[in-house]
Amino acid sequence: MTVLPADGLSLAAEFPDPAHEQWQSLVEGVLRKSGKDVAGSAAEEALSTTVEAGLITRPLYTSRDDAPDAGFPGFAPFTRGSKAEGNAANGWDVRQRHSLTDPPRLNEAVLADLENGVTSLWLTVGGATGVPVSGLARALDGVYLDLAPVVLDAGSELDSAATELLRLYAERGVAPESARGTLGADPLGHAARSGSAPEPAAAVHWAERCAKEYPGLRALTVDALPYHEAGGSAAQELGSSLATGVAYLRALTGAGLSVDAACAQLEFRYAATADQFLTIAKLRAARRLWARVAEVCGAADAGAQRQHAVTSSVMMTRRDPWVNMLRTTLACLGSGVGGADSVTVLPFDHALGLPDAFARRIARNTSTILMEESHLARVIDPAGGSWYVERLTAELADSAWAFFQEIERAGGQAAALGSGLIGERLAETWAARSKDLARRKEPVTGVSEFPHLAERPVEREVTPAADGASGGLPTVRRDEAFEALRARSDAHLASTGRRPRVFLAALGPASAHTARATFASNLFQAGGIEPVHDPATVDASTAAEAFATSGATVACLCSGDALYAEQAEAVASALRATGAQRVFLAGRPAEYPGVDEYVFAGCDVVAVLSSVLDRMGVA
Repeated sequence: MTVLPADGLSLAAEFPDPAHEQWQSLVEGVLRKSGKDVAGSAAEEALSTTVEAGLITRPLYTSRDDAPDAGFPGFAPFTRGSKAEGNAANGWDVRQRHSLTDPPRLNEAVLADLENGVTSLWLTVGGATGVPVSGLARALDGVYLDLAPVVLDAGSELDSAATELLRLYAERGVAPESARGTLGADPLGHAARSGSAPEPAAAVHWAERCAKEYPGLRALTVDALPYHEAGGSAAQELGSSLATGVAYLRALTGAGLSVDAACAQLEFRYAATADQFLTIAKLRAARRLWARVAEVCGAADAGAQRQHAVTSSVMMTRRDPWVNMLRTTLACLGSGVGGADSVTVLPFDHALGLPDAFARRIARNTSTILMEESHLARVIDPAGGSWYVERLTAELADSAWAFFQEIERAGGQAAALGSGLIGERLAETWAARSKDLARRKEPVTGVSEFPHLAERPVEREVTPAADGASGGLPTVRRDEAFEALRARSDAHLASTGRRPRVFLAALGPASAHTARATFASNLFQAGGIEPVHDPATVDASTAAEAFATSGATVACLCSGDALYAEQAEAVASALRATGAQRVFLAGRPAEYPGVDEYVFAGCDVVAVLSSVLDRMGVA
């Protein structure tokens, strides 16, 4: 937009528009100073970042980065939102998740949430992890069911849970047209989690009943979380949700529902991560893709996808869980900007067990702050028109559609789950991502980066273990490899009274060794290994005594390359003579006699730390 002053002249009139080639030339100059002699498009590629397989973020986006027409909010292809007014009228639905098994405790938590900003309830019902169906009435005591939509997650107990909820509607005088929420039927999602065979008959039955009697109640949930939680990419998550939605459309229309009526029975659930732009693009791409499916199927007015975004459990950490508040804030922001109809912010202690009242309070207030104080919902599709977001949306949609087609060629979602195709594809993606996590190319703050060994652990009531068949898709976490290392260190601390240690042999003045000493300290602490940096600097004559008093069994040299050339060999020899089992050097691999191994940016940190703990005898 060109801003014109009062006299009508453009403020930018004397500044000609720079050409793309001019910017590229400046980039080449900067890269040459850093040792990269590249030119032309290669210079731009050098600054590009891979978001995930098939998705690359470039350093600059301009009007040349065209994308398919996103249309208008509330109109096909619904990229810009399922409603013309977006969330500007009332904000998004703040949906809190509850997995308490005791009805009175659940009721207390539910009422506290509804009195303090939550607008709908997501309840785990039945099994070992949810409230018993017989206790649903007590759990919802005092809840105005015509005002607070209820979303069920009942798994194999769908029939009894749905029957009980509808009974409560009738008993409490809620008119059928006033009932809101979702019964949560998701046979394919349940199959993905449990490994059991999908049984769609019950889902079809409840969809037929809702379509006839409860116009505001949806019967089915297309839950894409199992694929995200198994390590899948955003494209795989979207592709799986499309295949699941199409499978449900086939089942519902086969039972006699029209395509429009069948579409109206579906709510889609997606994961929102701390990568806010990928979350925004994912939700926008999902609506565009589903609009295309609805169009091909002949739906006249039901192409607008109803979306429920849930902050990712994969990104949640057990160490330094307070950082999860920041992660969920970014995920919630991405969900709101991306146009989600409902948003669930998982409590920061979700990975540790059952959340306490404080954690639930922070979770619900995250949405409140973003809507009421940041006014995030007042703008319809705030990301619309961004060249980066529009291009990322288009590229993600293309990648997701390709995965959807692969599933359809394999016989559909049920067949692809049964044959192991989906599991194999997700495992391949997670394996590649695990390598990035192990090398800290994808850092996890508080775990692989900037860990705090002295922090007291946060303890929560243990979440009941899920029952039912095993053999479904696995669940993964970004912190799992480092968590295993830290658990070994914790066990060693409990049995010996102290953590395993590494001596940091810093050479020369602080200006020479601080950067690499900090790097090494951070790296070893990620595995629960306590760094000892005392005295502040050593040389060949003082290293042996310092190491002997440190209580460590391994050492790491830290300094600049010039001092390494002068002192590394002598200091390493002194350390070995004093009993150092292994001598590391913080820096790129080189030929320094006496040095066993090198730690540097991009090395496999998990492998290094695991081998160190093995040598220390830390089980």
